[in-house]
Amino acid sequence: MDFYLTALLQGLCFAGIAFGIYLSMKIFNIPDITTDGSYTLGGVVSAVMITHHQPGYIILPAVMAAGAIAGACTGIIHTKLKINALLAGILVMTALYSVNLTIMGRSNLPVLNLPTIFSALHVVTDENLNSLVILIVFVTVLTLVIGYLLKTDFGIAMRATGNSEPMIRALGVNTDRMKIIGLALANALTALSGYLITQLQGFADISMGIGIVIIGLGSVIIGETIINWLQITSVWLSLLLVLTGAIVFQFVLAFTLSIGVDANLLKLVTAAFVLVIVGLPRLISNRP
Repeated sequence: MDFYLTALLQGLCFAGIAFGIYLSMKIFNIPDITTDGSYTLGGVVSAVMITHHQPGYIILPAVMAAGAIAGACTGIIHTKLKINALLAGILVMTALYSVNLTIMGRSNLPVLNLPTIFSALHVVTDENLNSLVILIVFVTVLTLVIGYLLKTDFGIAMRATGNSEPMIRALGVNTDRMKIIGLALANALTALSGYLITQLQGFADISMGIGIVIIGLGSVIIGETIINWLQITSVWLSLLLVLTGAIVFQFVLAFTLSIGVDANLLKLVTAAFVLVIVGLPRLISNRP
């Protein structure tokens, strides 16, 4: 039972990545590889600030600002220098490896026995259940904020930029600025996941972001598959299904480990699972 509770906790921590990938890939149609670096950046900034005994109300904005700057760099390189979005993300992700290593000063930084968001409140005595309550509240607030943003005039302009860039440009909207802000917001959310997972697992590691984009991608695809099947157009339901995708993804990995699959094969299983959920809807729709 604890095994699946841990998967649930991780799934909630990865909500930020799922929302970030949803914004960049589904709303702006931009494959943003910056995710790998900005996720680690969020973990690194939070770990360094925690070890320097900074208060939580400063750490959280600092983490999101760091992620937003990374995303904005990708957006500026893509829109102003006219470099392919995929390459722009790879360049920033590569640069962030050195930035993260410089900030942390070492490859691994523990935050065990230091005050974290999960030790700030003690709602129940069980440590894991207490973390679950805090995460549910945190992710609920996050979902409400993102949902509200996407329903505002600014959010509608963001969505319209992804759907029909020439049309929204003809209406006088600066689409380059929209993409830069959108990528900044997406990577701020990704850094938020690094912030949460670092405090949950008790350390930040320079390699924690390697391949993390596949988790966000898998979460979004699971949510999108359900959205397409049910033909959902509501922003709120779409966000909830993307969040559900992040949790389901972690449960699948937990089930894989529980049946005895070697942990060394987990990346292979992850790739195969994403391939299945990407390919299955197309195979079904192509059947005569």
